[in-house]
Amino acid sequence: MGKVAAIQMTSGHIVADNLAAAGELLLEAKDAGADIACLPENFCFIGLKDADKLAVAEADGSGVVQQFLSDTARRLKMWILGGTIVLRGDTPSRVANSSLLIDAAGKRVARYDKIHLFDVTIPGRDEQYRESSHVMPGREPVLADTPVGRLGMSVCYDMRFPELYRDLVARGAEWLAMPAAFTVPTGRAHWETLLRARAIENLCYVVAPAQSGTHTSGRETYGDTLIADYWGQVLSRLAKGAGVITADIDLARQTETRARFPALDNRRLGLGHDAVVPV
Repeated sequence: MGKVAAIQMTSGHIVADNLAAAGELLLEAKDAGADIACLPENFCFIGLKDADKLAVAEADGSGVVQQFLSDTARRLKMWILGGTIVLRGDTPSRVANSSLLIDAAGKRVARYDKIHLFDVTIPGRDEQYRESSHVMPGREPVLADTPVGRLGMSVCYDMRFPELYRDLVARGAEWLAMPAAFTVPTGRAHWETLLRARAIENLCYVVAPAQSGTHTSGRETYGDTLIADYWGQVLSRLAKGAGVITADIDLARQTETRARFPALDNRRLGLGHDAVVPV
């Protein structure tokens, strides 16, 4: 059994201020006994306008934010999932929205680039997002072994695409991270429902650290950071404001439940099981 922490923030447009706030919250997570702490999407930067991310993008493997994650993990002797940071892409006009997993020695273990980009108009509101204007999509699902079990990595809008999580679980994921910066209207309508659905259908723990509140850009995010277990029960949550929640990851009980309720083994469509069983 291990303990995971999910951190909620209200990040702004000044990287140093965000890192200072993240550092305090990561220390709080360590003091709470977390083996791994998960930061939200865009934990280090939410610009005054979307294109501002181009100016703070770091080269892969080098930069202030990546050094912060490495140094903090090593100092606290705790794994850190760096929600997302901005890494330079193949062209100056597009970057990657990347989630980085750092071990307790400060070494990067995995990088996941957000696959599904948020190109939407919010129904009923004059609120539009075109993430693909400045972000290039990732291409590959990513898993990594951690002190609390095998992690399937994802980011925010990914949670609306259940096929990603089927693939991750087929590859052995025992818990799923979904760092996010959800809009208020979509959060109110779908946030908890989507997270608990991904947990239930995959018999998998879900950890969703979120952005919350009004940012310096004027943008408002939904918050409601939560951790759900493999049965879809919410173990811990923080509705609003900055803070830390924790929950235990009990892999033995998860394994027993998957054996007793073998929904994952009963699949017949996709993942190489395309034959329909006669009724």
